[in-house]
Amino acid sequence: MLSQLALSIKESPTLKLNETAALLRDKGEPVIHLGGGEPKSRAPIDAIIGCASLLNTGEVRYTPADGIPALKKAVIRYTEEHYDRSVLPENVIVSSGAKQSIMVALHAILDPHDEVIFPAPYWVSYPEMVRLAGGVPVVVTAGDGSFQPTFDEIAAAVGSSTKAIILNSPNNPSGVVYTDDFVRQVVEFCEKRGIWLLMDDTYNRLVYDGRSPTNCYAFTPEDVERSKVVVINCVSKMYAMTGFRIGWAVGNRDLVKAMSNIQSQQTSGPAAPSQWAAIGALNGVQHSVSALRATLENNRNVLVARLRAIPGVKVTAPGGTFYTFPDFSAYEKKSHVLAAMLLDKVRVVTVPGKEFGMEGHLRISFCGTLKEITEGVQRIQWALDPNAPNELFLGGRRLLRDGL
Repeated sequence: MLSQLALSIKESPTLKLNETAALLRDKGEPVIHLGGGEPKSRAPIDAIIGCASLLNTGEVRYTPADGIPALKKAVIRYTEEHYDRSVLPENVIVSSGAKQSIMVALHAILDPHDEVIFPAPYWVSYPEMVRLAGGVPVVVTAGDGSFQPTFDEIAAAVGSSTKAIILNSPNNPSGVVYTDDFVRQVVEFCEKRGIWLLMDDTYNRLVYDGRSPTNCYAFTPEDVERSKVVVINCVSKMYAMTGFRIGWAVGNRDLVKAMSNIQSQQTSGPAAPSQWAAIGALNGVQHSVSALRATLENNRNVLVARLRAIPGVKVTAPGGTFYTFPDFSAYEKKSHVLAAMLLDKVRVVTVPGKEFGMEGHLRISFCGTLKEITEGVQRIQWALDPNAPNELFLGGRRLLRDGL
């Protein structure tokens, strides 16, 4: 008999879709994956050299539970450069991905039934991660239907059981970059009320239109030991290093020590080759980040223009990440039904908006190739828009809207 906790936790829908897409491709199906969350570009050469250098020694050993000193030093330099904040090694924990950093932070701060607040739409894993840590997820949806609640809406959700707030900006799945004023208000509120604030900055260097990401540290005490803010980041997205599984958190030393103790019992230290790859990425030439950002911005422009050409589809141009979150409710209000239909009918993978806390939407990624983006949207329009051309070629098959 499985535990009640195990039975209550849902499978990650994004990982399940990746598996489904891979199985269909193995069968020769012409699948276009517009639901993915990893860039197509290669990992930086400095990362590959850093990893290979360790592998060539043949001495791949255990690492400290909270990360090797050289990577902590690189994270400290990164924090100084991008957040204008000086921290010490005791303020840094390196984990097997940003997801583990968030998970051990939640384990470190939550007692049973403590509440964690986050805005909708939210990353699919937040509710389940909070539950795994014994907490209660509290979702705040903007009253105006937008992708960013007001500060007053966040504050109204805070109660005696509130232990933490999670903000993810740029936001997965909407791509919305929260305003500086909103972040400032939430940071100052958390500092004043003694509430932990987990800033998930996974996409903070993938921001477009010449805009700079919001620096949450600009609104915190200069002494990190007096702050309730925890900043989480990783090499996965900005360096296209999803498979290396390296993330980190920066916070006050008491919290980081507790997180390190928990991580030491969960997994021990992150894999040594991956840590040396992360050092290479952080310390090496940064051209790959700017090149990726430029490519993604162009992809975004193409995707948004093509989605807006579908009658009834509402699209907010994302200011960051590599996701759009268009509203398809004019065609189908149940996002699971719509996503299943698109996969079955035209072999396009999307992620249902319900998984992110907002029905009627689909998450559509633009981190693939322009060919995948344009053909994928063409297939979606053929499946939905009765005024689209009646004929579609799908992997060599000629489809008509009224049948084969």
